[in-house]
Amino acid sequence: MFAVYAARIDRDQPLAGLELGELPAPEARPGWSVVDVRAASLNHHDLWSLRGVGLPEDRLPMILGCDAAGVDADGNEVVLHSVIGQTGHGVGPKEPRSILTERYPGTFAEQVAVPTWNILPKPKELSFEEAACLPTAWLTAYRMLFTNAGVRPGDSVLVQGAGGGVATAAIVLGKAAGLRVFATSRDEAKRKRALELGAVEAVETGARLPQRVDAVIETVGAATWSHSIKSLRPGGTLVISGATSGDRPSHAELTRIFFLELKVVGSTMGSKDELEDLLSFCAATGVRPVIDEVLPMDRAREGFERMASGGQFGKIVLRNS
Repeated sequence: MFAVYAARIDRDQPLAGLELGELPAPEARPGWSVVDVRAASLNHHDLWSLRGVGLPEDRLPMILGCDAAGVDADGNEVVLHSVIGQTGHGVGPKEPRSILTERYPGTFAEQVAVPTWNILPKPKELSFEEAACLPTAWLTAYRMLFTNAGVRPGDSVLVQGAGGGVATAAIVLGKAAGLRVFATSRDEAKRKRALELGAVEAVETGARLPQRVDAVIETVGAATWSHSIKSLRPGGTLVISGATSGDRPSHAELTRIFFLELKVVGSTMGSKDELEDLLSFCAATGVRPVIDEVLPMDRAREGFERMASGGQFGKIVLRNS
């Protein structure tokens, strides 16, 4: 079958290890199901995989892609929860949880195999392309906001780095949930888009906000860490799920953290139940993922290049014809 995969690890030039071509199709095994992929979306996790983060060379070639929506063997339209082994279904009793593309081939292919437990019905209100955006970036944002930040309607939230998949999702979900959302970006066009999506104000990265916020959604890391801490009200919560600019800020702001009794919470992906709630939330409210571009699977390299350059706003989706 046709697939998009990591053939080599290159930490400095990750796209040098990206290949498109034929690989063996997955086979069904006890407790697992094979799904025909209709659409799959890109995540920065795919670039990290090409750098060898979470993907050792002895597992190459590895089909990339965490997210997908498609059709199962019975003809049902489905969405995949991409965390494998979260509750032990389909894996050995001592196997740690992993994300597709780390231990098991991913979704950038004509077919993918996952534990049957990981399959959820796709709401009829969502297209395959829309549904394929939800299981990683949007689920991460959902968990960050509603589980780990614990915000309620009327609370204020700062979203760092408007334009990225998680940040865009946080703006849209926050607006739909009645939050007062602020956003930052170095790019004027991305700040404008953030306002169009529902942010009450979008400012330059590092600029002072008109008020301190209840929570910060942080995926940028070192470049925005100090600003995130300084933007919180006393007792506020910073939730972090990524560090695209690096994980070693020059100022940890420890004094401010303990003096103002701030909370710093790590967040990774989300549960199957949270994904089910997110799917229902989108279907019921009309909220839809922001899609930057839809490309046929055989043009995946273009999507990777656009994501690597940081030029996208929202999700890049690959489609099987």
